[in-house]
Amino acid sequence: MTIVGLDDTDSRTQGMCTTYAAAVLAERVRRAGGNVERLLLIRLNPAVEYKTRGNAALAVHCDLGVDEAFELATTLVDETAETADDRTNPGVVVTEDDLGAKSDWLRTLPRRAIQEVLDPETDVRDPLDAGGYRYRGWGNGRGLVGASAAAGAWAGLSDRGPVAQPADWTYECLTYRERERWGSERDVDPESVFSVAEEFYPDIWDTVDRGEGEAVCVPNTPGPVLYGIRGDDRESVEAAAEAIESEPVARRATFVTNQGTDQHLRSVEPDSIAEDQAVRVTGEVVEGPETWEGGHVFFTLGFPDAAVDTLRCAAFEPTKRFRDRVRALRVGDRLTVCGEVSEGTCKLEKFAVRDLNTTALVTPDCPECGRSMKSAGANAGYRCRDCGTSADGKVEQSIARDLERGWYEVPPCARRHIAKPLVRGGFDGETHPER
Repeated sequence: MTIVGLDDTDSRTQGMCTTYAAAVLAERVRRAGGNVERLLLIRLNPAVEYKTRGNAALAVHCDLGVDEAFELATTLVDETAETADDRTNPGVVVTEDDLGAKSDWLRTLPRRAIQEVLDPETDVRDPLDAGGYRYRGWGNGRGLVGASAAAGAWAGLSDRGPVAQPADWTYECLTYRERERWGSERDVDPESVFSVAEEFYPDIWDTVDRGEGEAVCVPNTPGPVLYGIRGDDRESVEAAAEAIESEPVARRATFVTNQGTDQHLRSVEPDSIAEDQAVRVTGEVVEGPETWEGGHVFFTLGFPDAAVDTLRCAAFEPTKRFRDRVRALRVGDRLTVCGEVSEGTCKLEKFAVRDLNTTALVTPDCPECGRSMKSAGANAGYRCRDCGTSADGKVEQSIARDLERGWYEVPPCARRHIAKPLVRGGFDGETHPER
């Protein structure tokens, strides 16, 4: 089998989509007499600054020879990639399924590209040259990082430690627009989208955001995608895509993906928190939540036994109602937080409440009359002016909390492609899924 890796054919401003390039390449492979085994859509590190949008890389697995597949792929990129945008720097990498002369490198590259920021030259182009791979880069060739990672993903993402484990693959059925409609407003019936989301949930997820009344499966970009249905079951995502009422459809393609898997998260100790990486770390709230200008909510997590004392955490305005969960936190709550660290701040994707602080220090009440005591002066405690009773200081009182133990997440409208929705299960605690 031959594997064709593709990346970075799209533009933030001019549209296109590398998934579309992969779907068209699959059609050309079939027209050339080949068979397509699968299409892969791999989401890479969401913290990479120079990404276009969702930081996706694609792979087409087929039975054409390497030379023929390489020719089809490079011709397609020449025809369709938005290379007029200087941020668009495509890459094509082609190898056989044994992953070539440097198979160990190519096998480990996908997970590195998902969790790290790689150097295009030393981490990718040099090994490509040393291994004699068929490849081509356009512009500065940065797309070779994603193309190489996608080429190695099917094998590489099954390797987890000393014992290989099955990769956590999910599916997305992408529906594409007719070419003349690109850039115009999409015509997708919202009622049919919400109906499909209800019928197929939880086998499909992140189709709509019920709280915001938004069809999140329909993009706002000027590219070729009409809508995309994600889920755990191939038959369900394809049936759901077929059931949505919309403008005419040009083509559909179903991708095997690492979306909704949390593969970008690294479980770390506080001392190992690093910039431009997504982490999962546990600590205690040491400064309670504050809402800043713009509606962003910040709090501080502390690590008393670590060299790194604190980590600022943020729920930004686009996370909508998730901010109410964050505002309900109190000093003393113990949490596990997940999110990308940038400029010293963890941009929250989800968090788990491990322990809740259920007491507060309050002004004591008079044991005789029940009224709240008043301050007796600096460092003098409290006293009841009517009864003459006194107390040394504030007392502990149980308080009700608006949170329960367990996992909370951002709503579908704010979810990153690679972030795992709670409805998929497998979390170490109770879950409170958003729909």
